[in-house]
Amino acid sequence: MTLREKSVREHLRAVYGTLALGLFTATLGAILHIFTKFFEGSLFIFFLPILFMTILSRTPHSHENERKRLMYFLGFALFSGISSGPLFQRAMDVDRSIIMTAFLSSSVIFGCFTLAALLAPSTKYLYLGGTISSALVALFVTAIFFHSEFMHTVCLWGGLAISCALVLYDTQLICEKRRRGDNDYVWHTIELFIDFLNLFDYIVSILKEKKVSFPYFNMIHNSANDL
Repeated sequence: MTLREKSVREHLRAVYGTLALGLFTATLGAILHIFTKFFEGSLFIFFLPILFMTILSRTPHSHENERKRLMYFLGFALFSGISSGPLFQRAMDVDRSIIMTAFLSSSVIFGCFTLAALLAPSTKYLYLGGTISSALVALFVTAIFFHSEFMHTVCLWGGLAISCALVLYDTQLICEKRRRGDNDYVWHTIELFIDFLNLFDYIVSILKEKKVSFPYFNMIHNSANDL
């Protein structure tokens, strides 16, 4: 059980504290895009998160660089939020409740799979690495070569399932890295941040598709709520 190890517990405390700060920063970025149309229509905005992540990866992990690397991570989080803004805006145009529902759902799912990884034997889910890689390749090929409404739905739900598996895998991988002396909590936070953001994006897309595909059901549901 991972939580019994003091060094791992302290490392996870730093990782999840930084993750919370990153998610807050990403939220500010998404709000900035939605209400100010910051960088609207600019492809450059999609490269900024990659730029910050590359700079962070090339900055050595040391006590002297800790604050600098944290700023790079927050820059990555901010522009990740801004680049996700168009998806959130389209979802809000369909139904404003989608974003909050997706965030709560993502938080619950992320929390449950995180606990499952932490409470399980320390290397139980590390074998998922090969399966996840194969599934990602299959999903990528499907998205490129098969264009139909059914396959689009398959890709959304498949992506959601892979995102859940990645939470299990990355959580245990981070713990295993710490056991082997890797205490780079900022880089480990990026791995979980990407997992959460992907999970959130997939749930937003699924909820948006549901609202668009079943308008009659949603009308009845909303009328029942009004009563």
